[in-house]
Amino acid sequence: MASSTVRPEDQDRIDEHDVARRLLDSSAKLSYDPVTEVDWDTPLDKDFHGASPEWSTLYGTAYWNELTDAQRKELTRQEAASVASTGIWFEMILQQMVLRDIYTTDATDPRFQWALTEIADECRHSIMFARGAAKLGAPAYRPRRAVVELGRAFKTFAFGEAAYAAILVAEEVLDVMQRDWMRDERVAPFVRTINNIHVVEESRHMKFARDETRKRLRNAGPLRRQINAFVIAVASYYIVTSMVNREVYANAGLDTRRALAEAAANEHHKSLMRSSCSGLMEFLASARLLTRPALALYKRAHLI
Repeated sequence: MASSTVRPEDQDRIDEHDVARRLLDSSAKLSYDPVTEVDWDTPLDKDFHGASPEWSTLYGTAYWNELTDAQRKELTRQEAASVASTGIWFEMILQQMVLRDIYTTDATDPRFQWALTEIADECRHSIMFARGAAKLGAPAYRPRRAVVELGRAFKTFAFGEAAYAAILVAEEVLDVMQRDWMRDERVAPFVRTINNIHVVEESRHMKFARDETRKRLRNAGPLRRQINAFVIAVASYYIVTSMVNREVYANAGLDTRRALAEAAANEHHKSLMRSSCSGLMEFLASARLLTRPALALYKRAHLI
């Protein structure tokens, strides 16, 4: 008589397929086309912020208190554009890592099909962010050259849990701030729409990244966890510290040297970053990816 018992590895595969199918179903029911959903035609109204002012790197500083309302709004518009540009940079890294990961996998597998769906989402998001930054009147902000080259190496060599956990960190940090921005009526309406689209669609990406990270770590030994925990922390550090380009201050008409000094000492912003990452840090701890060297980098980036 045949046994009805399902082997653990087969059950894991069934569960993974079920998750991918649910994500595909969700994408089919709730996805957006930024070309038609976002109001690109109405001219920029400079009476609005580009992001919730509380998320500005200068909010709560002496310099912030000296700025006019118009200067504060211009600063948040430049900062929002910088965050969007950093998002484009990392989404391009993400797409290449995911494509490499599924290169030789079964095309009939729902996980393969979901991965391509995620890449399609990211392509639309990058175009949306690019158009949004242009409408905010900002240049194409880019990370420092050294960080760009580190990203080039990371996208080429990162695999497994290192790739998916780094994807998760980038998406989680953006998700928290954008949830605030999309509800804030002080923020330009088209920016709120962009944030809403990104939050809805990235929630599926984060689910997949968490599941993939757990799966890849299932049989990982201590040395592998130590190495990948550090790689993930390094990637996270440079992603977070690249979000607001130093050029935003000059482009907002501010004294760059003073703005950088006050932003670096801004305890309000550091506290906001730490509180927004509490759920992410809990996940990394549960995956045993908060090693001592990794913790040092997360603390330096004010994520914990």
